[in-house]
Amino acid sequence: MNLRLLLPFLGLVAVSSLSAQNEVVAPPVEEAHDPKEPYTIVEEMPEFPGGKEALFAYIGKELKYPEQAIEEGIEGVVFVTFVVEADGKITGVKVIRGIGGGCDEEAVRVVRGMPNWKPGKMGGKAVRVKYHLPIRYKLAEDKGKQ
Repeated sequence: MNLRLLLPFLGLVAVSSLSAQNEVVAPPVEEAHDPKEPYTIVEEMPEFPGGKEALFAYIGKELKYPEQAIEEGIEGVVFVTFVVEADGKITGVKVIRGIGGGCDEEAVRVVRGMPNWKPGKMGGKAVRVKYHLPIRYKLAEDKGKQ
C-alpha cells in the first residue's frame, strides 16, 4: 500500500473526529420581526389548556358532523389556521383547505369557541403565533352492511 496516500487520509479522520467533539454553537441572531405579524416558528409553541389530549377531547366533544355532509357522504380533513395572541386569545380563524358540506363552517365555529391557550414564547416573552390545525371528519362505518 502506498504510504503517501494513507497519511493524508489518517489526518482527515483525526481532524474530523476532533471537530465533532468540539462543536461550535453560534450565538443567537436577533431577527427583525414585524410585531404586527404573528410568528410561525417560536422557541415555545402555544398550547391548548391541558395539552394535545385535552385539545382532541375538546374537538371530539364540540364538533358536530353537519347533516349535509352526512347525506352527501363527505369525509376528509379541514385545515384551519388561526393566531394565538400573546394573551392566549384565538383570532383570525380561517379555513385554508376545506371539504364543503358544512364541515368548513363547523370547524371554524369550534375553533372560535376554544378557551384561551397558553401563548407561544420567544426569548421568554409571550408572542403572537400562527397555528395550523387539521380537523378530520370520518363517517362511522355502518356495521349492518356487508
